[in-house]
Amino acid sequence: MNFKSSLLCGLFMVALSVSAFQAFAIETKAKTAVLMDYDTGEILFAKDHKKMVAPASMSKLMTIYMVFEKLKDGTLSLDDTFTVSENAWRKGGAASGGSTMFLKIGQKVRVEDLIRGILVQSGNDACIVAAENIAGSEEDFAQQMNIKAHRMGLMNSSFANSTGLPDPNQKMSMEDLALLSKAIISEFPEFFHIFSEKEFTYNGIKQGNRNPLLYTMKNADGMKTGHTEEAGYSLTATAKRGDRRLIEAMTGMKSNKERSEEAEKLMNWGFREFDNFKVLEKGQKVADMPVWMGQEDSVALVVQDDVLKTIARNKVLDTKMTVIYDKPAMAPIKQGEQLGVVKIEIPDMETVNVPLVAEKSVEKVGLLGKIKRNFKYLIWGAE
Repeated sequence: MNFKSSLLCGLFMVALSVSAFQAFAIETKAKTAVLMDYDTGEILFAKDHKKMVAPASMSKLMTIYMVFEKLKDGTLSLDDTFTVSENAWRKGGAASGGSTMFLKIGQKVRVEDLIRGILVQSGNDACIVAAENIAGSEEDFAQQMNIKAHRMGLMNSSFANSTGLPDPNQKMSMEDLALLSKAIISEFPEFFHIFSEKEFTYNGIKQGNRNPLLYTMKNADGMKTGHTEEAGYSLTATAKRGDRRLIEAMTGMKSNKERSEEAEKLMNWGFREFDNFKVLEKGQKVADMPVWMGQEDSVALVVQDDVLKTIARNKVLDTKMTVIYDKPAMAPIKQGEQLGVVKIEIPDMETVNVPLVAEKSVEKVGLLGKIKRNFKYLIWGAE
């Protein structure tokens, strides 16, 4: 058990609760924002994070999720080629004024190149080509995006296109963008390295990755920028320090400079002010529970899984854990049967109840044992 685990378990054993300094507050110029711990899913900072707003090119994360899923299930390969339609060229090409991969009408493009065109170059034409070749039309692809988002639990997202170009029905929340990023990182690790590539050349044109944190922040390695007049300068980003990864999403900044500064400030704050603590370990004995009419007088209550929580560093000593169960338990008891919970109370976070289960089975006593137990109860009363 490491130091952080020992510290929290020690607090549990003595039910310690000590006042601590308030966590440092932080403000952001972003209109909506969220900061999430990747491993625990804890929200460390939120500002209108469930509000549906224009995501701009950050919605390309949903497009690339759909492509990655096809690659993973084998219905698509990196060497497959897609044909560039006139529609994709007109809507997403250089003449449209948006970000582009500079594809040409009728050109056949490898899927692997399209992926880099989407992630590194933020090509609208690359997105439309992928959408049309996968679903037949961009409209049908957008419907597939909506279905997939709903199944993933992204309930504050709506898609009308594959690019993020302005549309009243193209909306996402910052929370959904963070959850989507978490899904991409965990489900498609073999493709994640592409997000951190700083440049890509296609058709003789070299373009740099627009994610500012890749150039200014050590260990930043994803995800996607966005910019439209409605959305302002926006960013979904992730970075890893040691064994911790944070994900942030924010929108509504006034300039590329402000976007870079606000994103780095919030990310650094999250790494500095919070840490992950293994509050309880799988198989850890938490209490001995009395057993009535059992071949054993008690049964150990243990935790089924590791419990990892993100806690503000200056609130660790305020963490409180309480064992709750009705005693005694009546035999027979099956191994793994839930007999109680540990209530974990962390300042500024929702209370968590962790199940406690029987470490082993306890069989019921026979007739002679029952007589002895009843006689003991009559003489001495309940223990």
